[in-house]
Amino acid sequence: MFDILVYLYETYYRPDACPDTAALVKKLSAVGFPEDEISEALDWLTGLANTTDQSLPSPLSSSGFRVYAGVELAALGTEAVGFVQFLESAGLLSSLQREIVIERALAVNESPLPLNKLRIIVLMMLWSQGAEPDMLMFDELLLSDDDNRPRLLH
Repeated sequence: MFDILVYLYETYYRPDACPDTAALVKKLSAVGFPEDEISEALDWLTGLANTTDQSLPSPLSSSGFRVYAGVELAALGTEAVGFVQFLESAGLLSSLQREIVIERALAVNESPLPLNKLRIIVLMMLWSQGAEPDMLMFDELLLSDDDNRPRLLH
């Protein structure tokens, strides 16, 4: 699923540039992605769109801190929670965007969530909102965990 998300990010500058679902399924199949992964990725993206649409931006920004439920901590893992907190404290994610990222990360059903997958979730959340990550965020999202060298998205 994550390979498809990265492919979409690299291929389509904005979500509205994507073809309709039927055409997108055909294109992804033609590129060689398996049908079950295509279906999973499209379902995940639909959930992202629904979550984003349901989240009304607040004129007030949160100055508090997020307390994670035990289930969230177990599902995300300390590394992922720390990364989300870093992005928010650096002003790279709003509290609303943080909640969207957490919701979409929990939808992956992988525990604990690897940091490389969380980075893709953050990137896709920004992409879905038509926001481009600034250079600091882009570096954080694209650095390899192992050696701090830039890595290819796929």
